[in-house]
Amino acid sequence: MEKRVSLCLGVLLSLATLLPVSAWSIDMKAGVAKAVITPEEPLVITNGPVATGKLTDLYARALTLNDGQERLIILTYDLNCLDRATAPVRKRVRDELGIDPSKLILLATHNHNGPIQINPGNFKYGDWLADRLFDLIKETIAKEQGPVKLLFGSGYDYGLISVGNAPVDYEIQVLKVVSGDTPVALLFNQPVHPLQATRSKYEAGHPGFAMEEIEANMPGVQAMYADACGGNQFPRRPKGIEGVPDMPRGARLPEEVTEKVARAYATNLAAAVLSIANGPLQEVTGTITSQREILSLPLAPPISKEEALELAKKFPQDTGLVTYPNEDGHRESNWVRMLLNWYDRGLPFPTKTTEMVCTDDTFMIHKTDKRMLEQYDASLPDEFQCEYEEVIVSKIGPLVLVTMQGEVCAPIGARIKDAFRQNMPIMVFGYMAEHNLYIPTRELVRQKAYQGVVIQIQYASPVGWAPEVEDEMVKGVCDLVKTVAGEPGAK
Repeated sequence: MEKRVSLCLGVLLSLATLLPVSAWSIDMKAGVAKAVITPEEPLVITNGPVATGKLTDLYARALTLNDGQERLIILTYDLNCLDRATAPVRKRVRDELGIDPSKLILLATHNHNGPIQINPGNFKYGDWLADRLFDLIKETIAKEQGPVKLLFGSGYDYGLISVGNAPVDYEIQVLKVVSGDTPVALLFNQPVHPLQATRSKYEAGHPGFAMEEIEANMPGVQAMYADACGGNQFPRRPKGIEGVPDMPRGARLPEEVTEKVARAYATNLAAAVLSIANGPLQEVTGTITSQREILSLPLAPPISKEEALELAKKFPQDTGLVTYPNEDGHRESNWVRMLLNWYDRGLPFPTKTTEMVCTDDTFMIHKTDKRMLEQYDASLPDEFQCEYEEVIVSKIGPLVLVTMQGEVCAPIGARIKDAFRQNMPIMVFGYMAEHNLYIPTRELVRQKAYQGVVIQIQYASPVGWAPEVEDEMVKGVCDLVKTVAGEPGAK
């Protein structure tokens, strides 16, 4: 009898090693909640001007997943980036809730018509926002219920264009959380810049309108959009919209019709997402693991001091470092002044991004530059200082969730997805956590395209990207995926 019991137990244990986790009973719970984060006062928005009013509210939305042992928090917000609020949110979640920063996924919709916290005049908003988001996280955890199932799928929307001699990534990815047959949350992405409804009012652009339509068509669900890797991709303006004139590609539309265009594009996106969500999906319910890592990306050598001095003739000698929104027009030459400062003081030029930290107002400072570190001490948190490039890889059952800091260009995201999609479901996001530095392709660096030079013109780095940045980014992320997922060999 004992021998038979031992044999049965051995068979069960063998089956346990072969069956996927989702085939076993996982008591997964989920919580959802959202909060208004619209400022009460007019602040500088990402598009540049001070807000002139409000078309729609801005929201933060939270989803928590709890497998009984680990909890993953996914937080999205109608902003271009979280910026200054990142460090205090992480610290409070760790210290007060006991949740490691690797399990706090902070994702932006890439909205250009919300307050931009890199402007010092908006720092108080960032401090308020950190408290608001922490309270939202606590509320969401308190609302956790189960059991729930997680379902994953993908599809396509072909209304996109790209720059940089790159193929377009048209993929939309959807993670659906259901309780019984009732949808609880719908997390989805698209690799694209937003279409805004106005030029200077608070509003959430086409992603906000798409979420509204999805919730109207799927009662009870919380729709949550976050941008994928769309740093070099843009919406293709829908044609045939009533009251909207046909204009050449790239032409600026009259503001009286921009909302119509943004809503028309949002309708197409919402329809694509609903089609995916209501179609066949793969169940990915399972246990949660997560890991956070800073990748060290390669930088190019500096231009000569003589070349820098020649460029310096184009701006007044007493010009300091200029913050956003660049009212005097000299922000784009911050890097020249930073470069000359390094030459004059004999500072070592960085060869990797991790040799520098980034201030709240997006100045990249070398870790050995004590003078500037002291000057910008108030703009550098004591913990969780911004270094490039930050990546979090989470695994939920068989699903790998990749989230990357900054405006990652589409070919990089596509390469990462293609490296693993034959072996496992994989969902990929950019615009994670702090500051939206573009991570460009080799071709964008070669072309000296906007996405390839932002590291200097907006972040005051004295040097630009090395051409190898694309390959090093892909390799670093793929290595982390293999570590977390336990999968051999990316393509």
